Amino acid sequence: MSADPVRDKQTVTPEGRSTKPLIDGVKLRYAVTHVHADGSITEIFDPRWGLHPDPMVYLYQFTISAGHIRGWVVHYLQEDRVFVSQGKVKVVLFDDRPNSPTYKMVNEIFLSEHNRALLTYPAHVYHAYENIGSSDALLINFPTRPYDHANPDKYRLPLVNEKIPYRFKS
Repeated sequence: MSADPVRDKQTVTPEGRSTKPLIDGVKLRYAVTHVHADGSITEIFDPRWGLHPDPMVYLYQFTISAGHIRGWVVHYLQEDRVFVSQGKVKVVLFDDRPNSPTYKMVNEIFLSEHNRALLTYPAHVYHAYENIGSSDALLINFPTRPYDHANPDKYRLPLVNEKIPYRFKS
């Protein structure tokens, strides 16, 4: 066993952004919260940012209880555009697109009310959300298609499965 210390590898840029590559088609736009004497304001989405070409057609919010995981889910028709508004969440993505340059890549993205961001990911990318905080997490999604109650574009796998090479510690 060596007694020599091992230098840490770079994990963030000087601006504080992760150096890890994202799955092809995944975009992450960090939000700025402006604090005022009477509260704060955070911009969630503006089409002028060019983050996603599709218009906003449907919007909903969802919560995840502390210590719980929602997923694995995949969509074949819609893309998700998700904003973490409150709480502390680990987002895990898995690229299941055989023709993608990042096929079978896994991303872990950590977001919270102190590190808010708008996250977009394409169809055929599995996703799961783990609330790693001590209170409910609040997320806002405005997918590229309205929800079809009679024929949902939502397909699920159990958390432990043979397809996705990721295991949650919880």
